[in-house]
Amino acid sequence: MLESLSIRNVVLAKAVEIDFAHGFCVLTGETGAGKSILLDALGLALGVRADAKLIRHGETQASVTATFSASARESISDILNEQGIEDSGELIIRRVLSADGKSKAFINDQAVGVQLLQQVGERLVEIHGQHDQHGLLSPTNHRTILDDFGGHAKELSIVAKQFITWKTAADSLEQARGEIAKAKQDEEYLTHILKELDDLSVHVGEEAELDEKRRVMMNREKIVGSLSQALGELETQPKSVSEAIRTASRMLERAPEAARESFTKAIEAFDRALTEIDEAESELQQIARDLDMDGNALESLEDRLYAIRALARKLNVLADELPVEREKIAGRLKMINHGDAHIAELEKQAAQGKKEFIKLAEVLSEKRKKAARKIEKSIAEELAPLKMEGSKVQVEITALPEEAWGAHGFEKVQFLVQTNPGSPFGALSKIASGGELSRFMLALKVVLSDTRSAPTLIFDEIDTGIGGAVADAVGRRLAKLGATHQVLAVTHQPQVAALGVHHLKIEKHVSKGETITEVSTLPASARSEELARMLAGNIITDEARQAAKKLMGVS
Repeated sequence: MLESLSIRNVVLAKAVEIDFAHGFCVLTGETGAGKSILLDALGLALGVRADAKLIRHGETQASVTATFSASARESISDILNEQGIEDSGELIIRRVLSADGKSKAFINDQAVGVQLLQQVGERLVEIHGQHDQHGLLSPTNHRTILDDFGGHAKELSIVAKQFITWKTAADSLEQARGEIAKAKQDEEYLTHILKELDDLSVHVGEEAELDEKRRVMMNREKIVGSLSQALGELETQPKSVSEAIRTASRMLERAPEAARESFTKAIEAFDRALTEIDEAESELQQIARDLDMDGNALESLEDRLYAIRALARKLNVLADELPVEREKIAGRLKMINHGDAHIAELEKQAAQGKKEFIKLAEVLSEKRKKAARKIEKSIAEELAPLKMEGSKVQVEITALPEEAWGAHGFEKVQFLVQTNPGSPFGALSKIASGGELSRFMLALKVVLSDTRSAPTLIFDEIDTGIGGAVADAVGRRLAKLGATHQVLAVTHQPQVAALGVHHLKIEKHVSKGETITEVSTLPASARSEELARMLAGNIITDEARQAAKKLMGVS
């Protein structure tokens, strides 16, 4: 719950400290005292767009700090953990607004973005007003409201998962159809290219090999001279290197037996040297043979190298990628030859995916219909105490065209109302008056109180346009909500204010030439006087005081 709110330099609120409690809390005050300032300040802490006009005249910055109880962290633990925000017990949200319009936001003293504040705020606090366009008035929210009431989270998850499976299969089908159609258009070209690739039969690394051979062949004379000289040194001396080593090795082997063991390592080294020399000789002789070829060899090599590079350019790939490209082209041609079977299999998968989606969506639809009848009855039961016995709510569930199907199923949900018997049902925004809309919204909130909702509910003058017994009924519904939630209600109705467990009064006064808004918690005696003011106006009579005490149940 919201434990406290600290406001600095927000319009008329120079330095305001407010402590809140659990249950139903009312906020009252004369018109213009600054009740809206409190909501503006709280809105800043919850990520509402900042406006430099909110900064108190003559000040350079404003700040708001909202402190929530440790239990509030549970509803946003996933967000905080993802952001690496440490658990320090209480949740402290701070927003600082500068005169240049820039703002900074902090959660437990860690800097965060305003978008994160909005995410957190949506889970911690719900603000409802007479002209709230984001709740019951918006048809886009009606399906979510019904699903929350019906507890359809499991069914929604299954439907969403199957929708993705179906759409993935359908997308694969469309992609395959496009690829096959394109391949058929290019079949003659692909066949020609495949023949070129097969005729050339390039292997990975061949370009580099040919390039190296070409470099060697272009330096043939110099290389041949170096080879001849090297081989001559090895073979044309009075005694070749190999023969000299062999002779030395044999001499050591003929040494007296007593000394022969000490020559073992030397003899083994001679043997290794002979092996290395023989391999070197063989390699040099092979290079010499390679160079000893006809004059057309270089031309043939260059022709192949050119052909490889030309084909690589033609296909816009590297030479070493030609073998892979060959497999791709062969695959496309194979797809043409076996495309019908492939398409048939994908069509089967897509059809099965759609069939399963419809089956699961129908299960969800049936649950929605049952929940719709139940919520209609529950809202009707709440409307009666709110003096709207003749009003009804109808939950209309209609099928959507296939192109509008989605993870939510295949239907739309809309709450329609009938405010008088015999009159047609219509959209809330077109049928209900301001006061009626407030009561519809309150009735719905009471019905949904056991489903997912923020722990703190704020009602901003939802009792506008009503009075007497209706206002008393509204107050009792708010008090009922206060049993399970923290409820803050800004009200002008004494019947509502009298039912609050806690009472905050907003006042403004002039001090040293400054107009300042202050907030105070009223004890029982002061509450009675405030209710009398709300009943009688500025001139409070004894009759008003007696009526106030009666509202509070005090004799």
